[in-house]
Amino acid sequence: MSDKPSFGDRVVAAGFAAGWTLVPLLPERPTAAVFRFLADRVHARRGKSVRRLESNLARVTGLEPGGRELSELTKAGIRSYFRYFHEIFRLPKMDRAELVRRTHVIGAEHIHDNVAAGRGVVLALPHMGNWDQAGAWLVSVGHPFTTVAERLRPESLFRRYVAFREGLGMEVLPLTGGDGHNFGTLASRLRKGGVVCLPAERDLTKSGVEVRFFGAATKMPAGPALLAVQTGAALLPATVYFVGDDWGIHIHEELPVPAEGTRQEKVAVLAQGLADVFEKGISEHPEDWHMMQRLWLDDLDPR
Repeated sequence: MSDKPSFGDRVVAAGFAAGWTLVPLLPERPTAAVFRFLADRVHARRGKSVRRLESNLARVTGLEPGGRELSELTKAGIRSYFRYFHEIFRLPKMDRAELVRRTHVIGAEHIHDNVAAGRGVVLALPHMGNWDQAGAWLVSVGHPFTTVAERLRPESLFRRYVAFREGLGMEVLPLTGGDGHNFGTLASRLRKGGVVCLPAERDLTKSGVEVRFFGAATKMPAGPALLAVQTGAALLPATVYFVGDDWGIHIHEELPVPAEGTRQEKVAVLAQGLADVFEKGISEHPEDWHMMQRLWLDDLDPR
């Protein structure tokens, strides 16, 4: 298979380049209205991603498939997702003091206290709200961190995304195609008292840990739990959501590593603990959960 980017890949990359160049130069309210209009058009077309989001939200909420209430929730979810893109295009130019002021955080002390004590922190979060804004807040309050990013196509888009996140103060490691030492690098940062942030409700490695999530089986990445077990870092689940025109972050209490059991058993317990916390956060803000891929095992292609 050729690694040459397709025409569609090039169009997407050009769109992102234009977004980061042009959107910050234009008034915020009119551009936000354009993104909402585009979101509504995408929802109305009911493409594959929209149908998958609707199916996922049906599992999460128990709403009737094909019903009006589920359709309206899915529309709100698409709007939330497009809001994320509108905001990331503006984020590099945003005043950091305003960003901190408009971010409403529950449980920030769980990060501050551990870092002040010289202990590393693993923040594990689902794909909710504006996770890049949450990262910018974390850097702005004095905690630069390391994260891992899925390798996007084409390569030019991946490089631009990495540059965007590095510009906000993050250290970004590629999920694939790097030096192959991501776990060691993350563990080293944690042992030095640093902070690591990782998406944690969708397994992209095919070697995840099976958990129960909204009543059905899925796999979540082992990395966050394994890092806590191996390094002694505090494992803190976090959920991110929108609050009107502002942002909300809930840093939940530490999930303690079990005292007994094998490493694999401890990781399994912690992964299930993350799933339980994510369930609660997603249930409270389902419209801000941007999961447009297959997630549960019984939704996956058997191959």
